[in-house]
Amino acid sequence: VQLQASGGGLVQAGSSLTLSCTASGRTFRTYGWFRQAPGKDREFVARISWSGSTPNYADSLKGRFTISIDNVENTVYLQMNDLKPDDTAVYYCAASLWGAGTAEGNYGYWGQGTLVTVSS
Repeated sequence: VQLQASGGGLVQAGSSLTLSCTASGRTFRTYGWFRQAPGKDREFVARISWSGSTPNYADSLKGRFTISIDNVENTVYLQMNDLKPDDTAVYYCAASLWGAGTAEGNYGYWGQGTLVTVSS
């Protein structure tokens, strides 16, 4: 079982970026994105169920970030718009075999992380 995250990079403030996370080995019930900025704890970004229903977002990111899922490709996406320097972080995808909320402890499988750097 593996989660492979990709799509990070260096972008300017105001730009958009889409991260991808492909799961191999099995299908999970819930997928999530978390991020960890330099010197800070890892925080919840967004989550979505395998069916694509009930996406949830961190309050501070609503309206700028969109999580989606392609069940055929077993891939979860995080579209990030109007990026800000404060969005600079390592972004991790995570997955759970069961329904999971916003707490990272609910996710038993993690990808390796992809770095997003937003310059001002």
